[in-house]
Formats: sequence, C-alpha cells, structure tokens
Amino acid sequence: MTGPHSSHPHDVRAFFGVRAAGWDAKFPDDGPAYAAGVAELGLRPGQRVLDAGCGTGRALPALRAAVGPHGTVLGADLTPEMLAAAVRAGRGACAGLLLADVARLPLPSATLDAVFAAGLISHLSDSAGGLAELARVVRPGGRLALFHPIGRAALVARKGRPLTPDDLRAEPRLRPLLASSGWELRQYTDEDSRYLALAVRRG
Repeated sequence: MTGPHSSHPHDVRAFFGVRAAGWDAKFPDDGPAYAAGVAELGLRPGQRVLDAGCGTGRALPALRAAVGPHGTVLGADLTPEMLAAAVRAGRGACAGLLLADVARLPLPSATLDAVFAAGLISHLSDSAGGLAELARVVRPGGRLALFHPIGRAALVARKGRPLTPDDLRAEPRLRPLLASSGWELRQYTDEDSRYLALAVRRG
C-alpha cells in the first residue's frame, strides 16, 4: 500500500478517503496474496481476529473463512470512505467494522487471538505506540502478521524511489521495534511476491 509522506491521522484519512472508491480496481489481483498471508496466521475455528487498518476489507473474507461462523472478525480503519467501500464490496458481512484509529482501539485488553495488518506500519504516526496498542488487545501467545502483497524492493520501485536502510519494515529495524512493543518476531519474509513478518505476543 502506498500512502502519504506524513503519517498524521488527518493526512492518512485525507489520502485514502479520495482513493477509496477506486482502490480495489487499482490492485485487482491481490486477493490470493491476502488469502495466503491470512493462512500464515494459523487461525483456528472460533478464534477472535482483528484486521488493523483493514481498508476496503480485502483480508476479511479469508479471515472469516479461517475462524468460521463462531469466530469473531473485526476490521478497524481510520477512513470512513474505506469502510464504506468494504461494505459496497459485500465484505461488511464478514466482520464487524470499526471506524477507529488502531493506536487507540475501542477494545478490551487481551481479548484477541491475532491481528492481521496489511500495509499498516508505515502509516502509524507512532509506530512503537501503535504496535504496543495491538499488543495490548492480543492475549499472550497471540499472533501478529504484518503483511504486504509485494515486497519492499518491489514497492519502492513502484513508487520510483530507492530502498533505504531506514525503512521500518527492514528486519534490522523491525525486530527491535517489535520487541520494545511487546512482540517477538518469529518469521520474516521479504520477496518480490510478498512481505510478511510474523510475531508472537510476549507475556
């Protein structure tokens, strides 16, 4: 996911709000990648999962399929237009949708089994704080998937920019960031075809 240079919530909302209606059409082939990313979470029927920064909800059908009819799927996003696009696409039937900043989730502590977050980390105004908030709502031993349907090099090439070592998604930066936020990085994949960092909630 590309986004604004500023990660202030107002700027993020403004950037995605005007793009929401055409977002899925811009990336029409990402569905299988999202399903594969969700599969890596290892969800079981009946579990509770959040799609943090769910956008138009492309991961929600796969998340619902993974936890089954008795599980709980929530999608949280800062941008009303993105949630409206998710509803128009029929994905609101898969999940409870929350208009919320993932840095301040309206959820009790330690109630979720997992969080799926596609393209989220680069849009957090306080990355450590946002990851800590995700840790707060996940039970000890629960899982976090930081996902993107293409890898870092392919993403910056799409933007016409070089890959830099200060990228938060680079493993040397991400591992200590996660550790300081209550997570332990367990798996890291950065290929042209996908980016996936899997972490486990400590405690």
